[in-house]
Amino acid sequence: MSRETNRFVKQLKGSPIRNFDAAISDVKDLIRFTMGEPDFDTPDFIKAAAADALNQNQTHYAPSAGVLETRKEIAKFMERKYGLHYNAETDIILTVGATEAITASMFALMNPGDKVIIQSPAFPQYEYVTHLAGGQSVKIDTSETGFLITPEDLTAALDANPETKMVVLTYPNNPTGATYTQAEVEALAEVIRKYDVFVLSDEIYSELTYDGSHTSIAKYIPEQSIVINGTSKSYAMTGWRVGFVAAQADLIREILKYHQSLVTCGSTPAQTAAGVAFRDGDEATATMKAAYLKRRDILLKGLTAAGLKMNNPDGAFYLFPRIPEQYGNDDWNFCIDLARKAGVGVIPGSAFGESGVGYFRMSYAASDENVIEGCRRIVAFLDELNAK
Repeated sequence: MSRETNRFVKQLKGSPIRNFDAAISDVKDLIRFTMGEPDFDTPDFIKAAAADALNQNQTHYAPSAGVLETRKEIAKFMERKYGLHYNAETDIILTVGATEAITASMFALMNPGDKVIIQSPAFPQYEYVTHLAGGQSVKIDTSETGFLITPEDLTAALDANPETKMVVLTYPNNPTGATYTQAEVEALAEVIRKYDVFVLSDEIYSELTYDGSHTSIAKYIPEQSIVINGTSKSYAMTGWRVGFVAAQADLIREILKYHQSLVTCGSTPAQTAAGVAFRDGDEATATMKAAYLKRRDILLKGLTAAGLKMNNPDGAFYLFPRIPEQYGNDDWNFCIDLARKAGVGVIPGSAFGESGVGYFRMSYAASDENVIEGCRRIVAFLDELNAK
């Protein structure tokens, strides 16, 4: 009997984000801007909905595709917000967070040897799942194009890689906060329409778009689009683990098979509460978004004045500045020094791929007090660095 484990899993090193966060966890009085998690508590009306579900003994298995009433609320939400039309019974699956939605979708639609085009820098899960499914990732460097894929670069990548099965888009983007305008989304859709490929569109931060409104690529190429979203970021429900995938029925049938093999179904009371969030959560999301925008502007002003260079993020809750010139491209050591000498935790940009080398990600999903104090500490650290 061979005791060799899965060769694809063996190649993985675990989450570089969580690994770095653990590496600095011993620093006392550390202000953390490391994790992409809202500092807000889940709104009370959502918690009350979960409590009601428990009191009504909604503690049994949900249908594998998810609680139907919640899928209906998602369908209404997607039409109301983005003009997308999904059948709640056939076109939507509730998943254990957006993470499982991504994994189930990629495994269900890919074959070994398929290629997946991913913008870089990007959240590392897309590449991990590609490799676990036996595929190959093709990176598009966006560091010189405002951290957005251009139609020209996408066309070149698709032409050079005819084995491509899927293009991954994530916008607003983690780690950069960059997002696409309606015209830019339409231009990318025009490119993708010409090829026999899917687009996995991770839109988990869609409701945290600051300038203008979010446009889903599924508006233009619904037959090729697999849309990922959920409750974690917009409703401060990270621990509830409720995401969803929306696509045309023939694709959903295949994704549902893999979803069933992974988890059978998600949590019934959590899904019920999520339905209330999608139905009644606009005001709560708007309040949180206003707070994030205020924090973004505090950090942009303070850190830019201190000499750091960065794009102005139009969504999500991340800054992605260049590290100081004194460190070259050594973002790991810069972030270690910032933690141990200044008491501020951020994530090295290299955790998000080669195009992130020389940057760092700072999540401003933190309290106003921590944002102000963290900015003060970073500025003091930079002033001391520049004085040497």
